[in-house]
Amino acid sequence: MKIRSVNLWTIAMAVLMAVTLPSLAMAQEIKVGAGAAGTEDIFNKIKVPFEKTSGIKLVLISNGPVEALKELDKGLLEVAVGGVTFLDWMEMMEKEGYKVPDKNVYKYRVIGKDTVKIIVNKENTVKKLSRNQLKNIFTGKTVNWKDVGGKDIPITVVWGSKIPGTNAVFMKQIMDGAVFTKNVQEATTAAEIKKRIASIPGGVGLGPVSIVDATISAPEIPEVGRPITAITKGAPSPNALKLFDFIRGEGQKYLSK
Repeated sequence: MKIRSVNLWTIAMAVLMAVTLPSLAMAQEIKVGAGAAGTEDIFNKIKVPFEKTSGIKLVLISNGPVEALKELDKGLLEVAVGGVTFLDWMEMMEKEGYKVPDKNVYKYRVIGKDTVKIIVNKENTVKKLSRNQLKNIFTGKTVNWKDVGGKDIPITVVWGSKIPGTNAVFMKQIMDGAVFTKNVQEATTAAEIKKRIASIPGGVGLGPVSIVDATISAPEIPEVGRPITAITKGAPSPNALKLFDFIRGEGQKYLSK
């Protein structure tokens, strides 16, 4: 009877370990706040394979680079990611009225590159837009697609509040200081912008190249490019280093798709 009780105990422990070990392996997590470029171009693509390979749960918060940096400062995130250079990011925070406590405490690295695209409704017949035409559309000077070679349809600018990095890069590289129109339809993320434009015949907006698909169209425009920057407060944590290593290494096969 003694031998049998030992065997039963051994079996019970083996079953318990089989149930608990997988959950313990995934008990680790890393919280990342990101804008449109980081979300669409990187993290949506590598989330599942990264979790499977590392055993670390990737908690992705698509809150835009401004909110991401604020939450990084509060200790709510381990990594903040934005489609913008570090210096432009710091300047953007100041313009948003946020005083960065200490820029020197941040460690940053470029983890990818992105191209900003103009997206329009898929029925839009305009195939190419010049820099001057873009400025006129986004300042509100041009209000109908017929004025840029399209159909007689009013232009509806869809503006994303959660993609300030995308907006800032477009303003810097295309708008040359011109003021954006206030007559816009408000949206949040790049995904929501795409959804709105797919349902609005005259819709137009900005987004990372990775959101372009068959539901919308993307006219040819002058190239607008940017780095995707990751910031940590102090040295990256071990989990953050594993994430960066994955993106730089094995993750490339997922990012190239």
